[in-house]
Amino acid sequence: MSGGAGGTPMGGPGRVGAAVRRVAARLVPSGRRDWVEAVWAEAPEVPQGLRRLAWRAGGARLMVAEASMLRRIAGATAFAVAVAAVARVAWPDSPASVATPVDQVHVIVLAVLAVLPLLARPFLGPVGDSRVARLLRFGTCAAFLALIPASVAVEQFQTTPPRGAAELRVYLLIAGREGSALWGNEVLILVVMALYMAAIVWMTSRRARIAPATLAIGTCAGIALGLVMYAVAPLGLSSAATNPWLPGSDVDPLVVLAWLLLLAGPIIAAVVAHRRYAASCGSPPPLRPRIRQLGAAGLLTGLVGALFATVAGTGTTAVMVRAAWLRNWLYHGHQLLYGVQNLSSDLRTLPAVGYSHELTGSVDQGVFWVICIFFPLVALLMTAGAAADAAGAAAGRGNPRLGGGDGPPGPGPAPDPPPGGEPAVSDDGADLAAGLLVRG
Repeated sequence: MSGGAGGTPMGGPGRVGAAVRRVAARLVPSGRRDWVEAVWAEAPEVPQGLRRLAWRAGGARLMVAEASMLRRIAGATAFAVAVAAVARVAWPDSPASVATPVDQVHVIVLAVLAVLPLLARPFLGPVGDSRVARLLRFGTCAAFLALIPASVAVEQFQTTPPRGAAELRVYLLIAGREGSALWGNEVLILVVMALYMAAIVWMTSRRARIAPATLAIGTCAGIALGLVMYAVAPLGLSSAATNPWLPGSDVDPLVVLAWLLLLAGPIIAAVVAHRRYAASCGSPPPLRPRIRQLGAAGLLTGLVGALFATVAGTGTTAVMVRAAWLRNWLYHGHQLLYGVQNLSSDLRTLPAVGYSHELTGSVDQGVFWVICIFFPLVALLMTAGAAADAAGAAAGRGNPRLGGGDGPPGPGPAPDPPPGGEPAVSDDGADLAAGLLVRG
């Protein structure tokens, strides 16, 4: 028999109760554990019976209220319910569309990918401690949820033949596709989306050891790229329909800016992230962590930019095919697109013209999936040069401005890097924005 609180003997049930209390206390944030232990330690001072039971019940209630695990479970449950609700709303069941079984698989897989951060926690560990890591992961999940109904609505519209004679002629000229092609495209899309989610979940996990500043810089650069790309092509790209709200040469300045951001944005983000990471260390950091920050910032620029443009463009197209006011506002009139130009004059009715705008936009939306492949590849290619420069600087052959340590040697040996080779990086949102604007 061992002594319990107050020197009273503790039997088997008492030891079990003490063990349960210790395990339960671990669920409470570390700053509140002493307070919880004090509440339980005062229980023997309360008279036995219902009063002591009520005291212990109150302590258990406070522990439950303070437990972060319970909040995580509640948050995960609410998110799973939201995913199920979105999947139910987006679920296609139209027999008129040849893409209905394809879109059903699309909904299921994207819904699973949206909850991947929850499923990957046992393997990758929890999300990083910084706000930017949590916001980036939350934004990615929200983007996937928004993409589910939007992409299904566009695909259903594109693969459902209309009833009018003129509209049917336009449909056959523009959108006729085989079922096998739909399945092949769908497999490619789902593989690309799975890689997107896996990459972002990994970079925002604690095990990846990506600095908060790196995540913020790559995300900001990606949002800028996505905004400009969306302004250039809100309804996709094709030779038949150019930018509807900036027709002709009006869109040229934005096209030039989009190319500059695509080619130079990943490099700028990588260099700024590298400098900020090196400045946060008290001594020159090792090469591997620096290369990790470079690659993460550049890749995030491409991933976030493509995902932003895809969600915004697909969402705009999904609304346009259902809302005539948006179509009329986008096109500023009734331009004759491909398909309508091949109709006889008696079939060139306003409904046929409007339908050609909607159908062309839904077909051109497929270019966003190409962008989802192209942007990250370009980002990785552009970032590879900055990574090679950083590696050369570490060997005494690179650019000293990158902090490679190839300047004149100091009077003594360099100090040891911080434990684990990782600096303590602050998570000040204003400081991150200032670093992005000033240090870039």
